[in-house]
Amino acid sequence: MNFPIAEVKFDEDGLLPAVVQHAVTRELLTLAYVNQESLERTLATGETWFWSRSRSCLWHKGETSGNTQEVTALTLDCDLDALRIMVLPKGPACHTGAQSCFHNQLQGAPEPPAVQSDLGATLAELYELVQTRKRERPAGSYTTYLFAAGLDKILKKVGEESAETIIAAKNDMPLELTKEVSDLIYHLIVLLVERGVSLDEIQNELAARRK
Repeated sequence: MNFPIAEVKFDEDGLLPAVVQHAVTRELLTLAYVNQESLERTLATGETWFWSRSRSCLWHKGETSGNTQEVTALTLDCDLDALRIMVLPKGPACHTGAQSCFHNQLQGAPEPPAVQSDLGATLAELYELVQTRKRERPAGSYTTYLFAAGLDKILKKVGEESAETIIAAKNDMPLELTKEVSDLIYHLIVLLVERGVSLDEIQNELAARRK
């Protein structure tokens, strides 16, 4: 169901806890807070805006560091008093430089399981997510914005990400190259969904070439 901001249950301080999660890896990145204005800015810009409780001001994630977060989805919990923000991060989420703010192990707690990497499953999951975004068009989703803007906008983003990938490779920047390739793959999947090309068709073509 879709709910307007007017129905969101901010607390007595006008705040709402927001869990930020990586849209592809599903890694939990950070816990922050939003008020109505920062939520409206997030919806309007397609990037995360929060309310700083320590500084009592709005803050745009990545405004100074460049580590912005493109929003792919915004969902409320069953009580409408907590928010999950799915993002494609441009860099580390934590001010320490760590990918996630949740990197400190609690003494005596079980060790977290090792993350198993399965690129094929990740791509399939991302493709399914993008298909869902195209079909449902949830408000505040960056993917929704791309589909609404149309093919030319999607192609422009593919071109921009391709150029940024080339620059990162040319400058011998492995970390940046990893990020730019990830952005490029995401926008290529949006393009495939827009034009009705499945991952199976890509796989079959690659397999045929291998033969």
